[in-house]
Amino acid sequence: MDIITRTNLHRPEPAVTLSQTQPAASPTDPLSPYRHLQVWVDGQLHPAADATVSVFDHGLLYGDGVFEGLRFYNQRVLKLQTHLNRLAESAAAIRLPLPFTLEETQQAIRDTIAANQLTDGYLRVVLTRGAGTMGINPFLCPQPSLFVIAASIQLYPEDFYTHGLKILSSSFIRNHPQALSPRIKSLNYLNNVLAKMEAIDADCLEAVMYNAEGYVAECTGDNLFIIKQQDGQPTLITPPLSAGILEGVTRNLVIDLARNKGLTVHETNLTRHDLYTAHECFLTGSAAEVIPVTEIDGRPLGPAADPNAKGNPGPITQSLITAFRQLLQHAPED
Repeated sequence: MDIITRTNLHRPEPAVTLSQTQPAASPTDPLSPYRHLQVWVDGQLHPAADATVSVFDHGLLYGDGVFEGLRFYNQRVLKLQTHLNRLAESAAAIRLPLPFTLEETQQAIRDTIAANQLTDGYLRVVLTRGAGTMGINPFLCPQPSLFVIAASIQLYPEDFYTHGLKILSSSFIRNHPQALSPRIKSLNYLNNVLAKMEAIDADCLEAVMYNAEGYVAECTGDNLFIIKQQDGQPTLITPPLSAGILEGVTRNLVIDLARNKGLTVHETNLTRHDLYTAHECFLTGSAAEVIPVTEIDGRPLGPAADPNAKGNPGPITQSLITAFRQLLQHAPED
């Protein structure tokens, strides 16, 4: 099974890590686990080997495009309409017209899941500017392209959900909102990729990215939460949208679950000091779901008054993971 472990962090990492139900990638063919898939491209399903876009596509040449990553459980796509609305907003922000309606895109997603006979898995919906000239002018690309991939996934080994991740503070700051808004789920992920490589070099799987003002933004692929005591009550705190984060679909679900449990939730700026003194920390994302963090920059997390709790997932994090997994049993499509 091709999963990330402590001993293989430094080898090239696949975009997603396949579950045990899928064959491992061949050393000479990293795409071998996907060869059996059917991929939807611009209105038709194709075998993966034939599912292609042009080398002149501006999504490839310039990162000019947007995407969504979604999860489905028992063939129900979690928050499907919310994801498609965010795709449409990202496209509108970069003046990229939708080649298919959201209803047609929704049907494409369902057709792709059915064609691959999957019950649970991960979806990637990608909208590119389409083929055009070698120049950067997007208005010379007459037809955008849309494709949908459905595959099995296991982003992190289960052991990390039980014992927690260790993460580090990246030296790469999050893109400034006036350079490229982090609320656009853009195909240009180089900012995140560089921070991810830095984390892997340090034997970590994730990195915290800070904004230009020094406040916590998010991790390379996930939103971040901490839990601290405020006025004698446990409080869930996460950076606001203004810190330069993607408005995560799973993030919003977890905020709702926390409030339903009676937890106070604050969206406010966080500093590195806040991370170091947090009692608990966890990450959220469509692919990662909800995963605990137990160490940041070599510092085990936990309340100072309870040394035995340091470096272990906390009770509130564990309760939210349980609540989230219960939600997935009947995954709301919206």
